[in-house]
Amino acid sequence: MAREFRTVGVVGLGTMGAGIVEVFARSGLHVVAAEVDDEAVQRGRTHLETSTARAVGRGKLTQQDADELLARIATTTSLADLADVDLVVEAVPEHLDLKATLFAELDAVCCPDAILASNTSSLSITELAVRTGRPGKVIGMHFFNPAPVQKLVELVRTVVTEQDVVDDVRAFAATLDKVPVVIGDRAGFIANALLFGYLNHAAQMYEAHYASREDLDAAMRYGCGYPMGPLALLDLIGIDTSYEILDTMYRESRNLMHAPAPVLRQMTTAGLLGRKTGRGFYTYAKPHSSEVVPDALTPSGAGAPEVAGRDVQRVGVIGTGTMATGIVEVFARAGFDVIVRGRSQSKIDRCVATVRKSLDKAVVRGRATEDDRDAALARITGTTHLEGLADVDLVVEAIAEELDVKRAVFGALDEVCKPGAILATTTSSLPVVECAAATSRPQDVVGLHFFNPAPQMKLVEVVSTITTAPEVAASARALCERLGKVPVSCGDQAGFIVNALLFPYLNDAVKMLQAHYATADDIDAAMKTGCALPMGPFELLDVVGLDVSLAIQRSLYQEFRLSGLAPAPLLEHLVTAGRLGRKTGHGFRDYAAR
Repeated sequence: MAREFRTVGVVGLGTMGAGIVEVFARSGLHVVAAEVDDEAVQRGRTHLETSTARAVGRGKLTQQDADELLARIATTTSLADLADVDLVVEAVPEHLDLKATLFAELDAVCCPDAILASNTSSLSITELAVRTGRPGKVIGMHFFNPAPVQKLVELVRTVVTEQDVVDDVRAFAATLDKVPVVIGDRAGFIANALLFGYLNHAAQMYEAHYASREDLDAAMRYGCGYPMGPLALLDLIGIDTSYEILDTMYRESRNLMHAPAPVLRQMTTAGLLGRKTGRGFYTYAKPHSSEVVPDALTPSGAGAPEVAGRDVQRVGVIGTGTMATGIVEVFARAGFDVIVRGRSQSKIDRCVATVRKSLDKAVVRGRATEDDRDAALARITGTTHLEGLADVDLVVEAIAEELDVKRAVFGALDEVCKPGAILATTTSSLPVVECAAATSRPQDVVGLHFFNPAPQMKLVEVVSTITTAPEVAASARALCERLGKVPVSCGDQAGFIVNALLFPYLNDAVKMLQAHYATADDIDAAMKTGCALPMGPFELLDVVGLDVSLAIQRSLYQEFRLSGLAPAPLLEHLVTAGRLGRKTGHGFRDYAAR
């Protein structure tokens, strides 16, 4: 029989603690909420009253429900009032000594069968458990902020946590309408361990002036469908909190990917803590506001461009595969004359037919008229010879990701294209400078990394090499805006922005699975539920293709030589075994044959 939880305690009534109290009270439980003094108790009461009033205003609760909820909450400044609770959750500040002292005090006052839980997001549950006389009844119960809204709860077991405690708390969390995942005791648990490596890498990119804050955030929002960019998310979490979590993770893992970016320490020292202070990576209207206001780093977005761009009217696209075909459609729909270069007329015809099919769907869905479709198709012509691209203003190469082949194409384009033509590659992982070096006009070469499917995905990474002329980069960015895309500028490093941030996170997830720390299902659930990501890491890896993912991860490791970027052995083994994801029917999961 699973134990029954009727009365629960919460110690700490800050934002997180008050949210946990509300979760318990909403589920009909009687809650004893403890704080250090009457002033702190009143602040906690205000949190609760404000939150429930907001829920009433939004129609999520009736006024009667809210009144009954608040009536189930008793507040106190004495831990002795927790003597009869079945479970107590501490939600005090993230300081090990403070939490450890509290656990020793709770051990002394709570009944012998009571379960002691910590809401810590990064500290060791084992360290807390050994400060008590009941280590088998100590568990981590990590809620996410805001607790009444966020579904994920990480249940952290230590090597001595009793199995019935784990089972009972897991069942209990499910009754709270939460998604519980059970994991071991290591810094960061699942969500933070994967999330903060990614956030730290973004802070390092910003600190190195690799890309602007706006471009870093836009890249992950539009390239990956993330609800927030990494720097905006750091501001929301708090720069000081993020620094503490990363520092804790690094002291345990010694993984340089977790070593806090120096800019995080500097901002913490300077009091630039994010939204809560009104300044972080961005500037806000006032402390605790979500409204970003212009500051000295905000792009003006007005006036004449600093660098005059080149006029682009006629465009050539080399390739007839999925990516090339999508790019042809994007340019044709935007009013450009497009010449498709294919290896055979049949491939060109297939490319045009695919564009026609896509445009037909757009007409059916009301996103284009028949006249729009016919006009776009009339702008597309084909050629089987590179010489057919002699008069274009821009060429976009979109062939296989093989460097020798790309270099050969760029060498040939150098011979046939007119002076001043922009030569672009849509590579996702190869060095753009290698393509530039194959020509006598490296200043005219730029990366234009479209995302698949190109007609739907808004992001384009504009990649400048050390030789790309400023007017070429400016022209490429302006061109993307004419296409209705969101351009982001970056340097010519492996992975550019999106892949450089995304794939180390995916690789870390594979390492976590390989270590038997959590199941693929629990890791996916943690990142989708706890971080609001559109897909879990293993879902995404199977969609992208494990072979493609491994190739990108290898290129990142080869360029940066950080041990934390080394491809996970499990990823390499699955690729060797031919388990490449959905395209083979087997990856991290098995898929039904179509």
